[in-house]
Parts: sequence; C-alpha cells; structure tokens
Amino acid sequence: MAVKLVTDSTSYIDETTKKDLDIQVVNLSVHFPDMSFDEVSVEYDDFYQKIERDNVIPTSSQPTIGQVCDVFRRIVANGDDVLGIFISAQMSGTCESALTARDIILEEYPQARIEVMDSKTNCMALGLQVVEAARAAQAGKSMEEVIETAKHVRNRVRFYFVPATLEYLIKGGRIGGAAAIIGSMLQIRPILYVNDGVTDIFAKVRGTRKAIEKIFAQLQKDAKAYGLKHLLVHHINDEKQGQELAANLSRLYNREVSALSIGPVIGAHVGPGAVGVVYCTER
Repeated sequence: MAVKLVTDSTSYIDETTKKDLDIQVVNLSVHFPDMSFDEVSVEYDDFYQKIERDNVIPTSSQPTIGQVCDVFRRIVANGDDVLGIFISAQMSGTCESALTARDIILEEYPQARIEVMDSKTNCMALGLQVVEAARAAQAGKSMEEVIETAKHVRNRVRFYFVPATLEYLIKGGRIGGAAAIIGSMLQIRPILYVNDGVTDIFAKVRGTRKAIEKIFAQLQKDAKAYGLKHLLVHHINDEKQGQELAANLSRLYNREVSALSIGPVIGAHVGPGAVGVVYCTER
C-alpha cells in the first residue's frame, strides 16, 4: 500500500514530472458564452485571441464530483491511499468537490484512506507542495509524513507576479475604472501575490522593469534570511520573457531555473505577458 498524490490542473506541473512521480490530475474548465473546454485542451494563443476578439473574460469551474470520484476510485481500488492537494479553497470550489468525492468513495471502500489538503495557493506554489509530497510518498513515507512534507512547503512557498497590462484586471472587475485609467497613464504595475489563500497586492511600482526588480529584491532578502530550496519562473503565454527571466535568475543563483507557462483558468484573470517568480525557502 502506497500514498498516491492527486491535484488539479492549476498546479501546472510539467508532464514529465507528473509521469515520473505518478501524480494524477483533475482538470478545471473554462467557459465562454459559446463554448467550454478543459483548460489543458486548448492552445493558449487561440484562447487569448478569442478573449480579445469577443471582448469577454470566460468563467471557470472546478472539476465535477464525478471526475474526482473516478480518480480517487481508481487509486483506492488498487489498494493505495490518496492525498489530494488542490487550489486554494478561497479561489475555487475544487477542495469542496474533493471532500464530497472522498465521502462518496469511502462509502464504497470503507477501509480506504483519502486525505484532502487545501494548498492555500495556486500554480506551482501549489505544484511544489504536490511534487515534494509525491517524492516523499515514493520514498515510502507514511501518510502523516507525506502530509507534513506538503505542509512544510506550503508554509515556505512564495509566489509574486506582475501583469503586463491592467486590461484583464479591468475586464475581470478586479480593478476599478478610475484606478485603471490613472494606473495605465502612469504605467503603474501592481505586484500581486498569494496571501493565505487569496490574491493580494504586494506593492505598486511604475513600470514592469521596476516591478521585476522589486520581486528580485524580495527573493534575495528571503533567500539570504532563510535559504533557497526551490526557484522557478511562471509566465502567461510569453515564452520569450519567461525564459529571459529564468536565465537571469539562473545566473544570479547558479542553478537551473525553469520557466513554466500558466494555463487559461489562472491566466484569464491576469492576461498574457504576465511574469512571476515562485520560490520556496529552506526554513
């Protein structure tokens, strides 16, 4: 009997890692007035072109309870336990769906063990929790040890990002019209971060370059104080900028730094061209 990890598509863990660590994923979906699809099944360029063409921000929805049940059932039917780690419960109903699915499956398999954990974040700030937990599980750790591994990362992971434009925040109703006009005129860029499960403003600066410099400064401060375990770059449909940022961090910290794309469910709220940094400290 082993512990198997389940997460959702907003973790954006790369395919090789998911395969190597046997991580199962349930997909969130996005919905336009005329079409809907799982976020993993759409070309990102096409997705953002449709937003621009239709001038509409799609809604998103959590996996159905049935989808989560199917994944949980396959694992427990094989005699294994489940640890599901999902996007912040304050951002999505995915955790709630997983808890309901757990109760259903435990009625069918009363001897099984299924634990559900709120990551209190998203993207690879979530993904790192899942990856480290999966590594602990592969090493034969108990459920309690695997959960503790995930919580260790959850308590130390940080995710800062900056949008390329205020347009998507405006369309999504996340910034008022007057503030948006003034911000656009002055080239104000909010640095956003995930703060105890919700997206918050870390700082406001003038221009993307200064925003990135401030993120780098915060990273350097935390790395010096607490040590640096994980470091990666996220971008929204801007591979070139993501790779450039990753290369800069690679030189600064003398380590390989990946640049991973963010999918439509999260990306639609911030917009293409956004970049960010995810890191986890040692302490």
